[in-house]
Amino acid sequence: MEQKIHQGRNVKRFREMLGIKQEALAYDLGEDWNQKKISILEQKDVIEDNLLRQISNSLKIPVEAFQNFDQDQALNIIANTFSDSTLIINNYNPIEKIIQLHEEKIALYERMLKEKDEMMTRLEKLIIK
Repeated sequence: MEQKIHQGRNVKRFREMLGIKQEALAYDLGEDWNQKKISILEQKDVIEDNLLRQISNSLKIPVEAFQNFDQDQALNIIANTFSDSTLIINNYNPIEKIIQLHEEKIALYERMLKEKDEMMTRLEKLIIK
């Protein structure tokens, strides 16, 4: 059974990934558009080609992305590509990262304290003169 691409849902996905609100997209599409109309548009299975081109220009995403993107296929590709999840987990240790960040923070504080002491010494010399 062939699954249809839901173009409206794809518009919504890409719009949200870009952090663009429905109101902003409506504004870009023209004065006869509003948030409610964009909401209805995002529920459509198929969107007219000329409107899809306008949305494509507004979001700066190729028309083909709206026409061909299938989330289930993308998830299958990702799942098959990274089937050995232990490989990913072993390369990233959050505790080591926290320790590294903590050490960097301590080094930064030590540099700041040293610079403060040097500045105080210079100021004391200026005051004494």
